Amino acid sequence: MPMPRALGEREIIEIIWKQLDKMPKMPIAFGDDISACQIESGKLALLKTDMLVGKTDIPRGMSLWQAARKAVVMNVSDFAAKGAQPRAVLVSLGLPRGMTRKDVEEIGKGLDAGAREYGAYIIGGDTGETSDLVISVSLFGLGRRGELMLRSGAKPGDLVAVTGLFGKTSAGLKILLHHMKVETAVRERLVESVLLPRARLKEGTALCGTGAVTSSIDSSDGLAWSLHEVAKMSRVGFFIDHIPVDENAARFAEMNGLDVAELTLYGGEEYELVVTVRPALWMKAQEAVEKAGGCLFGIGRVTGEQKVVLRFNGEEQVVEARGYEHFAI
Repeated sequence: MPMPRALGEREIIEIIWKQLDKMPKMPIAFGDDISACQIESGKLALLKTDMLVGKTDIPRGMSLWQAARKAVVMNVSDFAAKGAQPRAVLVSLGLPRGMTRKDVEEIGKGLDAGAREYGAYIIGGDTGETSDLVISVSLFGLGRRGELMLRSGAKPGDLVAVTGLFGKTSAGLKILLHHMKVETAVRERLVESVLLPRARLKEGTALCGTGAVTSSIDSSDGLAWSLHEVAKMSRVGFFIDHIPVDENAARFAEMNGLDVAELTLYGGEEYELVVTVRPALWMKAQEAVEKAGGCLFGIGRVTGEQKVVLRFNGEEQVVEARGYEHFAI
């Protein structure tokens, strides 16, 4: 008798979603970066929850302070992708036996650092005993219908852009988990991208205010997967002619005989924004991001054919719909 096929995370979510009664007229479609419900005319309560688990999400070398901060940052990144400011944070902690007072203090300090870094406050939560460390974070904010950057608005002819370069985190994880070689200075930059991730909240809220963005997504599941998610929800495709690879990641790939395109497309946990922009408003979008202290890099254009194509080293290839799987690298 054959063994039952293992379910993946995304398949599990789809199965559960099919068992639920659907909220009428949901302001944000299921499957976008955050969720919402209407609280009064035009005003929305914005909600997001995500969890960090010790065994699968905390690599060797990451402190409890860094892990707790990351648990907040990865939620903030989803708010950034919608151009929304988080206001309040709830935290549920699952703590294994044997945690010391110092351990708990470090977790508390990391949580507060993550929240305050992005203008939010932790206002409550829950604590229980678990077999592994679990940090589950929920964000709350306010927004208005029609003013958020969703995944579903890209149109053929729009420009595709990202708020940063890719490959750093995938390379940093390989260094931490597999002790792969690279020069000291490059190693520090790559590992820092894993231990101290940053959400592009200022860039996201600035972009939202321009009216230039037609769709937006957080890239934490990888650049390739993010492009495919927008393609699916907007019913479009992409032609990528400039792969946004970080120079330190490129150096790491060269030293270790790795495919730099693979590292850039399929790594994950970069926490950049992937956006589509109206061509006539490109300069406005770019200037807004720069004024917010960031950069906006053009990487391609939206097409009408529902597939993602990359031109790299003079050749075209179809980009697969796969992304980050918990440390399966």
